[in-house]
Amino acid sequence: MSVKVLHLICPTGYYGAERWISALLSVPPSANIEQHLAITEEPGVCDEVLQRCALPVERQHRIAMSSKFDLRAIKGLVELIRQQHVDIIHTHGYKSDILGAIAARWAGIASVCTPHGFENSTDKRLRAYMWLGGKAFHWFDWVCPLSPDILQTLLTQYRVNPAKVRLISNGVDLAEVERGRQQPAAKSSHDFTIGYIGQLISRKNISATLEAFALLQKQVPQSRLLLIGDGEERQRLTELAHQLGVAQKVEFLGFRDDRLQLLPTFDCFVMTSSLEGIPRCLMEAMAARVCVTAFNIPGVDQLITHGETGLLAEYGDTAALCQHWLDLLAAPERKLQLAQAGQHYVYQHFSAQAMEQAYSKLYQELVCQPLS
Repeated sequence: MSVKVLHLICPTGYYGAERWISALLSVPPSANIEQHLAITEEPGVCDEVLQRCALPVERQHRIAMSSKFDLRAIKGLVELIRQQHVDIIHTHGYKSDILGAIAARWAGIASVCTPHGFENSTDKRLRAYMWLGGKAFHWFDWVCPLSPDILQTLLTQYRVNPAKVRLISNGVDLAEVERGRQQPAAKSSHDFTIGYIGQLISRKNISATLEAFALLQKQVPQSRLLLIGDGEERQRLTELAHQLGVAQKVEFLGFRDDRLQLLPTFDCFVMTSSLEGIPRCLMEAMAARVCVTAFNIPGVDQLITHGETGLLAEYGDTAALCQHWLDLLAAPERKLQLAQAGQHYVYQHFSAQAMEQAYSKLYQELVCQPLS
């Protein structure tokens, strides 16, 4: 008999957690697991994760929500669990953790959550979700962080029982990345191209990327910066690019379905975040054999060893980041060497197949033990 697992997410876009789900569901299950995916339908929802998932239509579900946080959705979730005879609910994100933990207790099924990272936002609504989500961690049978740093935060800040915590490393859909490499977009410029893919939100600290690029422009006018993604910071960042005098060389491309085809057109990838788990966009860049440069923060340091799999600058040191780009410009063979080493590291340690196998093992364990 198969184990039925229902993944739940409250998506606002197609970001790291959504791409994580797509990667997991793209891999044929290594055990007798039947995967389902549910999203909440609410104002401002983005259903791209449902459209992109590899599941048949009958395993794709929508939970109606009349507002941003409608507790009546829990009843709909419980009804879905019972209709589909779900054995385990697996949640992703603060809001889905809260809804899923309550629904699991109500329906009497096992529960798993994967924290994909934490925010340092000052937004009051988001901080309320974070606080409630932190309380919900204690209600799950298993909490599975995807990086050692997230694990430490769970143990020290949220005081989750260590016996209920299992580290299962992030994974990337290597086949999807490989397709992007085999069918790359045409490079529209001969300029040295620095690229970023991800949300334009405060913790991504794109201001530092723009400041470092402004330093580079003074020495290398034949350079450009591509920012793929969108978010609440876009207008402010556009204004900052003008203030720094680099607006003509910075392209805000918004969300792009062809992001993996654009990756091979980058001379290097950049990430100046202030807070990360193990960033999926960085893994994708490395898997695509693109040289990566970043600020040295927890999570990023799980992927980049300075001088071996990429180049790191201390957090906030835009001058050092600019110097790394100048060094890569001066030594293209070194850039290729770092890119190849980074690709090898991701292929060896962060495949979606390995991630799927770890979760299948956990699911099988859960259905064989009494609920807590």
